[in-house]
Amino acid sequence: MTELTQNPFASTHSLDANPFDDPPTQSSSSFSTTKDTRLEQLSQRERDLERREQELNTKAEHIRTHGRNNWPFIFPLIYHSISEEIPEASRPLITRLYQLWLVLLGTLLINMVACIFILLAGSSDGGKDLGGSIGYIFLIGPLSFLLWYRPIYNAYMKEQSLYYYLYFFFGGFHLLFSVYMIIGIPSTGSAGLIQTIQMYSRHAIVAAILGTVATVGWTVQGVGNAFYFRQIWQHHTAAGHSMEKAKGELASHGAKAYFTRG
Repeated sequence: MTELTQNPFASTHSLDANPFDDPPTQSSSSFSTTKDTRLEQLSQRERDLERREQELNTKAEHIRTHGRNNWPFIFPLIYHSISEEIPEASRPLITRLYQLWLVLLGTLLINMVACIFILLAGSSDGGKDLGGSIGYIFLIGPLSFLLWYRPIYNAYMKEQSLYYYLYFFFGGFHLLFSVYMIIGIPSTGSAGLIQTIQMYSRHAIVAAILGTVATVGWTVQGVGNAFYFRQIWQHHTAAGHSMEKAKGELASHGAKAYFTRG
């Protein structure tokens, strides 16, 4: 019988180390380096978060004070957003007023082109009409926005009496101007009714058609503004706005309130 030289209970995969010993660890210098790196990363992340928060706060403060300029879109000077700044119940009215202002701009341009053709048709006052029509574009265009549209926009946004009275004064003046342009007196820069009739009588068809379009434009924006002028007056009365409140607001906020969002 052959003698066994190996222990049958011995394992070929016996453990060389005590299983109850702690696992090997990194050296103290390596651990310290890793810890410092992580601390530096956390510190950098905190600085980034603080910087971003400061930038957001700065932007928010700028928006609150000055608004996010978005109008006109070619060269933004002011912030204009009916959906964000006007109460929901008043948005349709302000939208219609803005559309009427756009009709006014279009009418000013058509009026100028009509005056060019009136001059070409041989009108003795054609030069004066053309000069006046060009002046209206650069005068009435921006002033109508600043003096009657912007005040009523601010009035419904802020519900302050001062803006309502600014609108009533300059909006009333614009209604008179619209009637003046509808009539179309020669040499006034208007291709309105009288000028259009004269062009039809001279068989200057192009000038007559453009005059008709201009007259319709003046009438549409004039009648529309008159209709909403009455509605705004009723709203202002029902809301309890008064001249005394307007004077108090002017004394408290000054003219700068016209350009701020608050």
